[in-house]
Amino acid sequence: MTGLGDGSRVEKDHLRICAMGDIDELNSEIGVLMTEQIPEGISAELHELFLQVQHDLFDLGGELCIPNYTLLKEEQVAQLDVWLKQYNDTLPKLEEFILPGGSRAAAQAHICRTVCRRAERSIVKLGRHEPIHDTPRQYVNRLSDLLFVLARVLNRAAGGADVLWHHKKTAE
Repeated sequence: MTGLGDGSRVEKDHLRICAMGDIDELNSEIGVLMTEQIPEGISAELHELFLQVQHDLFDLGGELCIPNYTLLKEEQVAQLDVWLKQYNDTLPKLEEFILPGGSRAAAQAHICRTVCRRAERSIVKLGRHEPIHDTPRQYVNRLSDLLFVLARVLNRAAGGADVLWHHKKTAE
């Protein structure tokens, strides 16, 4: 058993604990991303962005830790949308699926994205069994999109490009 922020106790594998663990893992992976070599032109701004995301994820974890508590604000989701538009506008239109990879920083951003998607699934699953607010789910949904876009940005800033998936098309 383990304790929640409201003093109640739940099993260690409770859906709420699993969602909290996924958010904690995501926050740790973003910490690893912040240690990667990020090209000079965007290093400072991305460091601040990732630091803000880490603080937001602590808010999200706190909200999950206390049933029926609100900590994450709609403004935090809206900020992700602002960053998403800002960075996406710098990229060429995506015509093909891309593979996770390229620079180390971009590859780590893709790892963060996949952990974020798992956290989203955990939050959705928790929401099927217990009432939770929409903001945590919305936040991780937008964050995974942002991490995808930032992986593309990081590859370009490192002098590379997207790693395209080469699907072999068969004639019918």
